[in-house]
Amino acid sequence: MRRPLAAMLVGIGALGGAAFAQAPAHSDDSMYTRPGLVVPAAGTRLNLYCIGSGSPTVVFESGHQDWAPAWSTIQPEVARWTRACSYDRPGSGYSAPGPLPRSSARIAAELHAALHAAGIAGPYILVGHAFGGYNVRAFAYRYLDEVAGMVLLDTDTGDVEPADIQRAHHDYFIVQARELRACGDAVAHGRPLASVPPPANAPTYTCERRFFRGLPDPIWSAALNASLLDMVRTHVSVYDEVVGELEAMPDGELDLQQHRRSLGARPLRILTSGRLAAENDQTPPEAHLRHLQFDDQAAHNQARLLDLSSDARQIFARRTTDAYIQFDQPDLVIATIRDVFDRAGGG
Repeated sequence: MRRPLAAMLVGIGALGGAAFAQAPAHSDDSMYTRPGLVVPAAGTRLNLYCIGSGSPTVVFESGHQDWAPAWSTIQPEVARWTRACSYDRPGSGYSAPGPLPRSSARIAAELHAALHAAGIAGPYILVGHAFGGYNVRAFAYRYLDEVAGMVLLDTDTGDVEPADIQRAHHDYFIVQARELRACGDAVAHGRPLASVPPPANAPTYTCERRFFRGLPDPIWSAALNASLLDMVRTHVSVYDEVVGELEAMPDGELDLQQHRRSLGARPLRILTSGRLAAENDQTPPEAHLRHLQFDDQAAHNQARLLDLSSDARQIFARRTTDAYIQFDQPDLVIATIRDVFDRAGGG
């Protein structure tokens, strides 16, 4: 979930009660209600969902507090013309917990090992959402020979953003980790998540609503929503994972700075949401201005990654009102992946 990263700067109250865009649900999301292929991966075991055939393989990496179902609107469509793989990071979904630290470098090594253990060799087109953008860049910096292209959806940008914004994000990571740890403690002690009060300035921001866009989500079937709700209500490992990732993010951003390398001519597409803050007719003018300033800063920060490739473009998802372009404008995401696939010589 991307919202907490934006919330501190634009006001969490403006985001916590946002209505979901009514994108059409995929006709069958049952794949994500059960394990796919579980394989060994550098000290853990990862659950992969790989469908379709062809090369390069498109590999999806979800955002923070998300896992494979974040790609339910995209993966089956991409699988019509090439192999498409999503997965659950350690501790979430059907993957086993993983060793610490939960850094992007470790996550990239685990994913690389899992793909090879599953017999899925490169080249890969890496698709990363929000925090997943860190992980796919860490992957590309280490295994560039196996990478054919990259698509970033509202990627996090802590390694390239101004120092004052980075510090503010790091301060909020501490708050966010504390709140998520409280949710995990409730699960560990057999208490209902309703026993954990939401933040005072976001009364609808309950533990269940911290995952994906908030659970349940109308884009998914009742069966998938039930499965996801059961996980966040009963699996302590889900909370251990997301807290571990938050704690490792500052060092992970430094690692991205230290290992940054060019993608050469490999195609890179950066999809940026048109708006990250929800508004309505009652939004005060000063809040509207603050939201516009935040959106402008986010777009500029993402543009700082364009120099990674000589074939790079930033594309604005004008009809997206949150950070989930894959839910609000799935056709745009699919077309962008297809563009990178074609330019990478896919077929």
